Amino acid sequence: MAPRRLSELEQHERRKALLQTLLIVIVAWILVIGAYYVVPIGTESGVWVLVRLLVDVALVGAVLVWEALRVVHADLPEVRAMEALGIVLVLFLVLFSALYLSMSHASASTFTDTLDHTRALYFTITVFSTVGFGDITPKTDLARILVSTQMLLDLILIGVVVRFLIKAAQSTFGQSEPQAPAVEP
Repeated sequence: MAPRRLSELEQHERRKALLQTLLIVIVAWILVIGAYYVVPIGTESGVWVLVRLLVDVALVGAVLVWEALRVVHADLPEVRAMEALGIVLVLFLVLFSALYLSMSHASASTFTDTLDHTRALYFTITVFSTVGFGDITPKTDLARILVSTQMLLDLILIGVVVRFLIKAAQSTFGQSEPQAPAVEP
């Protein structure tokens, strides 16, 4: 079956597809954030923070590739790309929150305020959104490096990943549309 564009659907089908996607993203956010609050988060510092960062980035990358493959094979690739972005985003935010939380547990002086689950998630979101209220700031060089890394990865997530998912969705239409025969002069 050839992939369909969202604009090709009847209005009630389009609403249903978008509502279903919204519900899937909401459930994913509830599950991922719920796991973040329930799963014990240890104390990490020094080299282990950098190792954990690399593992977390690799995990987000693997999920992104898996989601992109699902977009390419979806009946409604545009809608699937929206869902994929919602899932990758929550995973990205929670992994950084867990990393900041573990660093704060390892040393209360890592940030200007001792972080709990909510403060770590709040801090991660303020960095992601570039709001940076300044109420929580990194105090150690390692924390500053990690926050700077998140800022750079935020730009990549916003620019490259969104474009990547859009291209994955668009590529399915290019594969399914018949090619016009070449006209020779």
